[in-house]
Formats: sequence, C-alpha cells, structure tokens
Amino acid sequence: MSNSRHWVYVSLLLASTLATPAAAQAPDSEMMPNSESSSAVTLASDTTDSSEVVREAKALRKEVQVQVDEVKIAPKELPDTVAESAVSVSSRESLASVDRKFETNSDATTAVGAIAKPDTSSQTAQAEPAISPHEPVSPGWDDLQETDTSSMGQVTNVTQLQDVQPTDWAYEALRSLVERYGCIAGYPDGTFRGNRALTRYEFAAGLSACLQQIERLIANRGDLASQDDLKTLQRLVDEFSSELVILKTRVDTLEGRTAFLEDHQFSTTTKLFGQVVMGVQGRTDNEAPFFLGFKVRDPETNINVITNTQLSLLTQFNRRSILLTGIQAGSGFTGGLNPSFTRLGYEGATFPDNSLVLSDLTYRHLIGNKFAFIVGTTGVNPVNVFRGANRVESVGFGPISAFAQRNPIINIGGNGGGAGFDWQISPRISLQAVYSADLTDDPSNGGLFGGNRGRTTAGVQLALAPINRIDIALNYINSYAPGGRFDSGTLGTGIGDDLLTVNAPLKTDAFGGTISWRITRGFTIGGWAGYTNSWIPGRSGNVETINWMAFLNFPDLLGRGNLGGIYVGQPPKIMSSNLPVGFNIPDLLATGNGNPGEQPGTATHVEAFYRFRVTDNISITPGVVVVFQPGHNPESDTVTIGAVRTTFTF
Repeated sequence: MSNSRHWVYVSLLLASTLATPAAAQAPDSEMMPNSESSSAVTLASDTTDSSEVVREAKALRKEVQVQVDEVKIAPKELPDTVAESAVSVSSRESLASVDRKFETNSDATTAVGAIAKPDTSSQTAQAEPAISPHEPVSPGWDDLQETDTSSMGQVTNVTQLQDVQPTDWAYEALRSLVERYGCIAGYPDGTFRGNRALTRYEFAAGLSACLQQIERLIANRGDLASQDDLKTLQRLVDEFSSELVILKTRVDTLEGRTAFLEDHQFSTTTKLFGQVVMGVQGRTDNEAPFFLGFKVRDPETNINVITNTQLSLLTQFNRRSILLTGIQAGSGFTGGLNPSFTRLGYEGATFPDNSLVLSDLTYRHLIGNKFAFIVGTTGVNPVNVFRGANRVESVGFGPISAFAQRNPIINIGGNGGGAGFDWQISPRISLQAVYSADLTDDPSNGGLFGGNRGRTTAGVQLALAPINRIDIALNYINSYAPGGRFDSGTLGTGIGDDLLTVNAPLKTDAFGGTISWRITRGFTIGGWAGYTNSWIPGRSGNVETINWMAFLNFPDLLGRGNLGGIYVGQPPKIMSSNLPVGFNIPDLLATGNGNPGEQPGTATHVEAFYRFRVTDNISITPGVVVVFQPGHNPESDTVTIGAVRTTFTF
C-alpha cells in the first residue's frame, strides 16, 4: 500500500469532521476521494445527549487503540541496522575518498565521508571487497550512524511539509488536519513521506492525537455529533481491519527475520564485508629477448584460473572512529617473460596458495568535520590514503590490467605500517599525506624509521575539483629502499620498468598528476602522467622514468551498473640511466656491461573492457589487453591477453 499514509489520514479527517462546525467544513469532494463516504459529514442532532456522545467517543477511541496495539503497521524496509548488511567496503577507497557513484559531485567530498570509506587492499593483493560502483562501493559516514530516532515535529501549516504539493490527491485532507486540528506531525527534516508505509508508532501517534482532539471538541460542543456519526466512524475503523490484518502478518514476518539476524549477528559493533574475484585468462604465444639479446619463448601462456578473496571487518567504536581489519587469500598468477607489463589487477596470490594473510589493520578517526587521520601496522600507503581521481578505479569492478588501475607512482610504498591524514581544506580542495615503513615489527633490520633493511615512503597529494565534473590529483612521493633486500634496486610500483639497478640502495623522487572530466553522465575522459628520478646514495648519476595513460569511461553503458572502458598508455619506461658502469639496467640486460643509456624501444598498452552487472552482488567483466613491444624492446613479440573476470560481493 504505497499510499497508506494518505489513506489513513483521510480517514482520520473524516473522523475529525464529526466534531467540526458545519461552517468550517470543506466540500466533501476535497476530503474524500470516494463520495460514498460523504454521509460521514452529516452533523445534525439537537436532541443528542452530550455526555452519551462523549462516552461513545471515548469507547470508540479505546477500541481503536486496542486494535492499534494488536495490529502492527509494516514498514516497507527493515531497519537500517539490518538492511545495511549488503553494504560492502571498497579496498581502493581512500581514507577520505569521495563517494564513487559516477555522479557524486567532487565539491561535496569531505573528510566526514572519508573516514568511513576504508581500504583493505595490499600491495601484493589488489582485489577488494566492494559493491558495484553504481552503488556506494563502501559505507558512507551516514551508513555508520544510528538511525535518527528523534520524534516527529508538529506542523502548523501544510506548507511546512516540503514534499507535499497542492497537486497531491490527499493535499486538502492533509491541509485540513494540519491547519484545523493540529494533529499531524512531520519528520525532523520537514518532510511528510506520504508514499511510504506507516510504522505502528506513527499510526498510533497520529490516530491518538486526532481522537483526543475529537474528544475535546465533543466535550465542548456536545450537540455536534450523533449516534449515527459515531457509527460511521466505527465503520471506517472496521473498513481498515482487513488491511491491518495483512500488515500485521507482514510485520510479524519482518520482526521474526529481524530477531533472527540480531540473535545470529557476528557483533553489535563489527560488520563483515567480503569480495571474491575469479578470473579466467590466457595470452598469445610470444617470444622476447631475455638476456644478452637471446630470445626465448614465453612458457606461461596456457589459460589458467586466478582467485582472490578478501574479508573486511569494520568495527565502529563511536560515531567518529573505526578499526578496519582485512584478511586476504589468493592463488594463481600470469607470470611470463615481462610480468610487470602483462600483470592483471586482481592477481594477489598468497603463499602457499590460499593461505590467510593480514592485508590491513588500521584505525581511522575523524576530528571535527574536515580532518581525518589513519594509523596502523599494515595497510598504510599512498594507495589507501590518497583520493583517486579516476572514480572507476577498482580491481574488482574497474579495468582489467594492473597498469590501468592508477598512476603507477602511487604504488610506491608497499603495504607497511605508519600514519596519514586527509584534510578537507575547502569544498573544492583537499590535502592527503602519508608516511609508511614496511618492516615496522622488526627491531633489528627495520623499525618505524626503516633501519638497515626497511623501505620508507612519504607522500603528499593535493586533490582539486575546480568544477563539479572535474577531478584533479597532484602527487609527490619520496622513497628510500636500502640495499641487501630481495627487491633492492626497484621502484616498488610493480609496473613496467620497475627494476632500475641491481643490488644497490635507491632513493626516489616521484611526481604525478591525474585528471578526470565527466563530460556527461555516461562519458568520462581523463588521463595521468608520472615521472620518477632515482639515484644511488653516495654515487653519481641517476635514472629517470616516465609513464602516461589516457582513458575513456562509459558508465551505465547499455544498462544501469554496467561500465565500458578504453585505456591507452605507456608503462613506466627508463628514459635515461647514467649510473656508474655496471648499474644501468637497459645495457646490462642487452650486453651485460651496464653502460649508461636508455631502453631501445617503447611499449604501448591498449586495453578495452566491459563490465556487465548480473545482479547487485555479481558482475562479469570480459576484457582484452594488447601490449606492443613489451619490455620496451622492439624485438619482443606483441602480446594479446584475454580475460573474463567475475566478481562476487557480500
């Protein structure tokens, strides 16, 4: 009964007219859509005993109250605390990231929503538990708050109800009840919500208020109603009895479900979210130079299956603080001769296969309404703290490849512990910063400040929204990786030319920028560029890399919740390397000498994908990736990758 509130209040209006002076009555047609009930407005009985009428009215009121007590009016939905179970946490969402609905305005982004949009990704496991991007992919600040239980406010004029228009069929009925009898209340936000079902409390409150007003009017003007009028009112109550019985059954069922969920809930303060990504992929046979110019055949081109599962436990201590715990398990990989050029975004194998690892343990707190901070032992890095300018960025729901997820320089920093913050400076400007170290638990080799073997990273990002449809992010990252590590000499991006030198410590300054312009609701154009400058402390020379990407996104393509995308770019490429002889990777791989130089070719990445929303919790994304000159080597065969990704959220 979508108009149940209107119907019930129309009947209340009829009841109240029993005590209304004839001169004050509106025409019958304005009060009831059914002219058959017009007899209810008959007001004649000079001989009626007023005390008897009052007694009859009180008895009728008690009878109605008994029925209200016995019959529960069903709401259309479960309470928020029950219905929120389908909401999931997006691991790519930053500490204060925007709501990644495609049409969420950037200028509305604040740190308030950010603290409730945590990230559960890790550097080795990029997949995240998230709902489809057409819905809020992580719980917003309002989702974490208790339902507003403040009482409805009394209104004295129907114009105070913002969602009631003169064209509504029950407008006159509501106007009469509000302005003549003062027994109608609105919600605290100034709305009436006439198209939603009543709760038993709302029905009882409205009915009781109007009946009490009737009693007062009858007591003061005992000659205004007759026995026939009271019988008419009784008839109206009886006419709703069958509907109330139906509603009682619905509410009993909902209350039973609610009680079951409350009895079996995991925790009163912790919510469990999950995502499972399954991919079937393969690539064409190819050959590429391996070392000293010798070409070898790619041994890992067979079609295989990759799985990545993440569970997120979101614990809310109070209205401003949350603890995020992420657990991940995965298996499968793509490998190959140039894995950093062909890696897919949802690869996240744990060793041994499908073993559980802690991917995130962070505490997030909101101070005021514009500043939020994050601190944790794992999961603190630029990926998790910086806001993403490309709103479809997600390994479960966005592009297929790892390179197309985001500007690779943001991957620098691993998945260690540290701290960060997000500051909403103004409605269109925000600032994020982060510091992390990857061996914080090792007092001999690492520690909070890196020690002898720990990689440390510090970064800052300025996010701008000059107009509602444009997002801009400017990044700077400084990183230091000591020698003697298994990954010494790498940038830590995992994309393109990630290995810059061999067995040596490396310091890096990285600069990047991303822009995204939502031209229409169904079309977004954007791109990014990144530059890194790295050097070996205490030695001469440096290594420079450049990467870029241009993309087109098509939200809701051929259906709500779907997404199409085309991405074209250059993976990180060594443009110049003039470190001491023996430390320069391009020449070291080509001749074994390691003389200064640059890569001999330029790789180009072309990707197209289409995400199809099967249900609210299942999506399927076929995609194709073509890499020309992988390894930035013109002697490498072109590689074509085909993949079908299926994402389940719960």
